[in-house]
Amino acid sequence: MKKKQIVLASASERRIDILKSSGIEFVSMPSDVSEKIIEDDPATTVMALAFEKAWDVFVKNPESLVIGADTVVFFKKVLGKPSNESDAMEMLERISGKTHRVYTGVAIISDDTKEVYFEYSSVKIRQLSRIDIDRYISTGEPMGKAGGYAIQGFGASLVESVNGDYFNVVGLPVGRLVWKLNKMGG
Repeated sequence: MKKKQIVLASASERRIDILKSSGIEFVSMPSDVSEKIIEDDPATTVMALAFEKAWDVFVKNPESLVIGADTVVFFKKVLGKPSNESDAMEMLERISGKTHRVYTGVAIISDDTKEVYFEYSSVKIRQLSRIDIDRYISTGEPMGKAGGYAIQGFGASLVESVNGDYFNVVGLPVGRLVWKLNKMGG
């Protein structure tokens, strides 16, 4: 039996780097799914979006095993990606000095597999001053990042602690994913 090609339904540099570092051979093929927050339950949201992304790519590559993922920050409500600097400021002010959860949904789809799950990690952001927030926003990094920060970049300086899978916060809970792929023979 021929081993299936693994396709990551994402163009995210973070997800690509995480998967590469795990030694998995794959190709990246972004989906055309728009990331609309469908409801305020973070687990349901990330699993639904991960599945939609994976399915969108799978229909075009039915001989492959496709991995889709989506990440959101949750603090009293789902915080997606900021649409502008003022949105980023509001998100960062909201999570400043508090602990929030980062949820990542993962979907694995092939002709004989349809599995969807989520992971979450708790992240405590240190108390941020207006100057801290302005300085961080001026880097441009908050744009396109769930919750308005990137833990693997300049945003690391905003984080006081992480409880759970660090890579989940970056955007792909690789430990569980690799375990599942190995179990599937991928």
